[in-house]
Amino acid sequence: MRVHKLTFAALAVAATLSLTACQNDDVMGQGDPSAESTASSSGGGSGSGGSDEGAGKDSAGETSGGQQDTTAGTGSNENGSSANGSHANGKVGKCRTADLEITAMDNTIDGDPDGSVAVDLKNSSGRDCAISGYPGVDLKTSSGSLSAERTGQETISMILKNGKTVSFGINYPMNDSGGSGVRVTGLLVTPPDETKTVTLDWPGAATLPVTDGSGSPVKVGPIGSAGQGEG
Repeated sequence: MRVHKLTFAALAVAATLSLTACQNDDVMGQGDPSAESTASSSGGGSGSGGSDEGAGKDSAGETSGGQQDTTAGTGSNENGSSANGSHANGKVGKCRTADLEITAMDNTIDGDPDGSVAVDLKNSSGRDCAISGYPGVDLKTSSGSLSAERTGQETISMILKNGKTVSFGINYPMNDSGGSGVRVTGLLVTPPDETKTVTLDWPGAATLPVTDGSGSPVKVGPIGSAGQGEG
Protein backbone atom coordinates (compact mmCIF):
# COMPACT_ATOMS: atom_id res chain seq x y z
CA MET A 1 0.00 0.00 0.00
CA ARG A 2 2.82 2.36 0.67
CA VAL A 3 4.22 1.75 -2.83
CA HIS A 4 0.90 2.53 -4.38
CA LYS A 5 0.59 5.72 -2.35
CA LEU A 6 4.00 6.85 -3.52
CA THR A 7 3.11 6.09 -7.10
CA PHE A 8 -0.09 8.08 -6.80
CA ALA A 9 1.79 10.95 -5.22
CA ALA A 10 4.36 10.90 -8.01
CA LEU A 11 1.61 10.92 -10.59
CA ALA A 12 -0.07 13.84 -8.89
CA VAL A 13 3.15 15.84 -8.91
CA ALA A 14 3.72 15.09 -12.59
CA ALA A 15 0.19 16.15 -13.45
CA THR A 16 0.68 19.40 -11.53
CA LEU A 17 3.92 20.14 -13.36
CA SER A 18 2.31 19.39 -16.67
CA LEU A 19 -0.54 21.83 -15.94
CA THR A 20 1.85 24.54 -14.91
CA ALA A 21 3.79 24.10 -18.14
CA CYS A 22 0.61 24.35 -20.18
CA GLN A 23 -0.42 27.54 -18.39
CA ASN A 24 3.02 29.03 -19.01
CA ASP A 25 2.73 28.11 -22.67
CA ASP A 26 -0.64 29.83 -22.81
CA VAL A 27 0.79 32.93 -21.21
CA MET A 28 3.69 32.94 -23.65
CA GLY A 29 1.28 32.44 -26.51
CA GLN A 30 -0.85 35.34 -25.34
CA GLY A 31 2.24 37.50 -25.01
CA ASP A 32 3.22 37.00 -28.65
CA PRO A 33 -0.01 38.38 -30.12
CA SER A 34 0.32 41.34 -27.79
CA ALA A 35 3.82 41.90 -29.08
CA GLU A 36 2.59 41.53 -32.62
CA SER A 37 -0.22 43.98 -31.89
CA THR A 38 2.26 46.43 -30.43
CA ALA A 39 4.53 46.07 -33.44
CA SER A 40 1.54 46.48 -35.71
CA SER A 41 0.47 49.60 -33.87
CA SER A 42 3.98 50.92 -34.03
CA GLY A 43 4.10 50.19 -37.72
CA GLY A 44 0.74 51.89 -38.13
CA GLY A 45 2.05 54.89 -36.24
CA SER A 46 4.99 55.06 -38.57
CA GLY A 47 2.61 54.73 -41.46
CA SER A 48 0.46 57.47 -40.05
CA GLY A 49 3.53 59.55 -39.55
CA GLY A 50 4.42 58.93 -43.16
CA SER A 51 0.94 59.95 -44.14
CA ASP A 52 1.19 63.00 -41.96
CA GLU A 53 4.49 63.89 -43.56
CA GLY A 54 2.97 63.23 -46.92
CA ALA A 55 -0.01 65.30 -45.88
CA GLY A 56 2.36 67.97 -44.69
CA LYS A 57 4.05 67.95 -48.06
CA ASP A 58 0.70 68.03 -49.78
CA SER A 59 -0.37 70.92 -47.58
CA ALA A 60 2.86 72.72 -48.28
CA GLY A 61 2.34 72.02 -51.95
CA GLU A 62 -1.16 73.44 -51.75
CA THR A 63 0.12 76.50 -49.95
CA SER A 64 2.84 76.91 -52.49
CA GLY A 65 0.27 76.40 -55.22
CA GLY A 66 -1.99 78.94 -53.55
CA GLN A 67 0.81 81.46 -53.49
CA GLN A 68 1.48 80.81 -57.15
CA ASP A 69 -2.18 81.29 -57.92
CA THR A 70 -2.21 84.60 -56.09
CA THR A 71 0.88 85.74 -57.91
CA ALA A 72 -0.58 84.64 -61.20
CA GLY A 73 -3.73 86.55 -60.34
CA THR A 74 -1.71 89.65 -59.68
CA GLY A 75 0.14 89.10 -62.92
CA SER A 76 -3.15 88.72 -64.72
CA ASN A 77 -4.42 91.93 -63.19
CA GLU A 78 -1.27 93.74 -64.23
CA ASN A 79 -1.58 92.37 -67.72
CA GLY A 80 -5.21 93.38 -67.75
CA SER A 81 -4.30 96.88 -66.70
CA SER A 82 -1.67 96.96 -69.40
CA ALA A 83 -4.16 95.78 -72.00
CA ASN A 84 -6.80 98.17 -71.03
CA GLY A 85 -5.22 99.84 -73.47
CA SER A 86 -4.60 103.21 -73.43
CA HIS A 87 -3.82 104.70 -70.07
CA ALA A 88 -1.30 102.03 -69.06
CA ASN A 89 0.67 102.66 -72.25
CA GLY A 90 0.43 106.44 -71.95
CA LYS A 91 -1.74 106.65 -75.08
CA VAL A 92 -4.76 108.91 -75.48
CA GLY A 93 -7.88 108.01 -77.44
CA LYS A 94 -8.89 110.09 -80.42
CA CYS A 95 -11.47 112.86 -80.15
CA ARG A 96 -14.91 111.64 -81.16
CA THR A 97 -17.72 113.83 -82.43
CA ALA A 98 -19.67 113.19 -79.22
CA ASP A 99 -16.68 114.47 -77.21
CA LEU A 100 -16.69 117.89 -78.84
CA GLU A 101 -18.79 121.03 -78.58
CA ILE A 102 -18.60 122.51 -82.07
CA THR A 103 -19.44 126.13 -82.78
CA ALA A 104 -18.81 128.47 -85.71
CA MET A 105 -18.35 132.25 -85.92
CA ASP A 106 -17.62 134.83 -88.57
CA ASN A 107 -13.90 135.57 -88.63
CA THR A 108 -13.74 137.89 -91.62
CA ILE A 109 -11.24 140.74 -91.38
CA ASP A 110 -12.13 144.02 -93.04
CA GLY A 111 -10.15 144.56 -96.22
CA ASP A 112 -9.62 140.86 -96.95
CA PRO A 113 -10.80 139.73 -100.40
CA ASP A 114 -12.29 136.55 -98.96
CA GLY A 115 -14.62 135.83 -96.12
CA SER A 116 -13.57 133.61 -93.24
CA VAL A 117 -15.34 131.45 -90.67
CA ALA A 118 -13.64 129.99 -87.64
CA VAL A 119 -14.93 126.69 -86.26
CA ASP A 120 -14.14 125.88 -82.63
CA LEU A 121 -13.99 122.35 -81.24
CA LYS A 122 -14.10 122.25 -77.45
CA ASN A 123 -13.23 119.03 -75.64
CA SER A 124 -16.08 118.37 -73.21
CA SER A 125 -15.51 114.62 -72.81
CA GLY A 126 -13.99 114.76 -69.32
CA ARG A 127 -10.70 113.31 -70.62
CA ASP A 128 -7.88 114.36 -72.92
CA CYS A 129 -8.15 113.25 -76.54
CA ALA A 130 -5.98 113.27 -79.66
CA ILE A 131 -6.92 115.16 -82.80
CA SER A 132 -5.22 115.94 -86.11
CA GLY A 133 -5.89 116.28 -89.81
CA TYR A 134 -8.59 117.90 -91.88
CA PRO A 135 -12.24 118.01 -90.86
CA GLY A 136 -15.01 117.46 -93.36
CA VAL A 137 -16.90 120.62 -94.27
CA ASP A 138 -20.00 120.98 -96.44
CA LEU A 139 -22.16 124.03 -97.01
CA LYS A 140 -25.87 123.62 -97.51
CA THR A 141 -26.93 126.01 -100.24
CA SER A 142 -29.94 126.83 -102.35
CA SER A 143 -28.22 124.92 -105.16
CA GLY A 144 -27.42 121.79 -103.10
CA SER A 145 -24.52 120.68 -100.98
CA LEU A 146 -21.11 122.24 -101.58
CA SER A 147 -18.03 120.45 -100.21
CA ALA A 148 -15.02 122.48 -99.14
CA GLU A 149 -11.62 121.68 -100.62
CA ARG A 150 -8.49 121.30 -98.49
CA THR A 151 -5.98 124.11 -98.50
CA GLY A 152 -3.03 121.71 -98.56
CA GLN A 153 -1.50 123.08 -95.37
CA GLU A 154 0.58 120.67 -93.29
CA THR A 155 -1.33 118.95 -90.53
CA ILE A 156 -0.21 118.72 -86.93
CA SER A 157 -1.05 116.16 -84.24
CA MET A 158 -2.07 117.41 -80.82
CA ILE A 159 -3.55 116.35 -77.51
CA LEU A 160 -6.66 118.37 -76.82
CA LYS A 161 -6.91 118.75 -73.04
CA ASN A 162 -10.26 118.39 -71.39
CA GLY A 163 -12.05 121.76 -71.44
CA LYS A 164 -9.69 123.21 -74.08
CA THR A 165 -10.57 124.36 -77.59
CA VAL A 166 -8.92 124.03 -80.98
CA SER A 167 -10.03 125.78 -84.17
CA PHE A 168 -9.84 125.50 -87.93
CA GLY A 169 -10.69 127.99 -90.64
CA ILE A 170 -13.01 128.06 -93.63
CA ASN A 171 -12.37 130.57 -96.41
CA TYR A 172 -14.91 131.47 -99.09
CA PRO A 173 -15.20 134.16 -101.81
CA MET A 174 -17.31 137.21 -101.15
CA ASN A 175 -20.25 137.81 -103.45
CA ASP A 176 -19.33 141.16 -104.99
CA SER A 177 -21.02 140.47 -108.32
CA GLY A 178 -24.12 142.43 -107.51
CA GLY A 179 -26.26 139.38 -108.26
CA SER A 180 -28.25 137.26 -105.88
CA GLY A 181 -25.59 134.54 -105.92
CA VAL A 182 -26.02 131.22 -104.12
CA ARG A 183 -27.68 131.38 -100.73
CA VAL A 184 -25.99 129.49 -97.86
CA THR A 185 -28.44 127.85 -95.44
CA GLY A 186 -26.25 125.74 -93.17
CA LEU A 187 -22.84 124.31 -92.29
CA LEU A 188 -22.02 120.63 -91.85
CA VAL A 189 -18.86 119.72 -89.89
CA THR A 190 -17.35 116.27 -89.44
CA PRO A 191 -14.30 116.01 -87.14
CA PRO A 192 -11.20 114.23 -88.53
CA ASP A 193 -11.51 110.43 -88.78
CA GLU A 194 -15.16 110.59 -87.77
CA THR A 195 -18.39 109.80 -89.61
CA LYS A 196 -20.86 111.60 -87.35
CA THR A 197 -21.64 115.09 -88.61
CA VAL A 198 -22.81 118.17 -86.74
CA THR A 199 -25.14 120.70 -88.41
CA LEU A 200 -24.57 124.36 -87.55
CA ASP A 201 -25.95 127.71 -88.62
CA TRP A 202 -23.80 129.42 -91.21
CA PRO A 203 -22.29 132.56 -89.60
CA GLY A 204 -20.66 133.96 -92.73
CA ALA A 205 -22.00 136.03 -95.60
CA ALA A 206 -25.49 135.10 -96.71
CA THR A 207 -24.52 134.30 -100.29
CA LEU A 208 -21.66 133.03 -102.41
CA PRO A 209 -20.90 134.11 -105.96
CA VAL A 210 -22.11 131.84 -108.70
CA THR A 211 -19.25 129.81 -110.14
CA ASP A 212 -18.73 127.85 -113.32
CA GLY A 213 -18.51 124.60 -111.36
CA SER A 214 -14.83 123.99 -112.21
CA GLY A 215 -13.95 123.69 -108.51
CA SER A 216 -15.16 124.51 -105.05
CA PRO A 217 -14.69 128.14 -104.07
CA VAL A 218 -14.77 127.11 -100.39
CA LYS A 219 -11.51 126.05 -98.70
CA VAL A 220 -10.96 124.36 -95.33
CA GLY A 221 -7.75 124.33 -93.32
CA PRO A 222 -6.50 121.58 -90.98
CA ILE A 223 -7.15 121.43 -87.26
CA GLY A 224 -5.25 124.29 -85.62
CA SER A 225 -5.29 126.53 -88.70
CA ALA A 226 -7.39 129.25 -87.09
CA GLY A 227 -6.70 131.26 -83.94
CA GLN A 228 -3.93 130.03 -81.66
CA GLY A 229 -4.46 126.34 -82.44
CA GLU A 230 -5.20 125.21 -78.88
CA GLY A 231 -6.71 127.51 -76.33
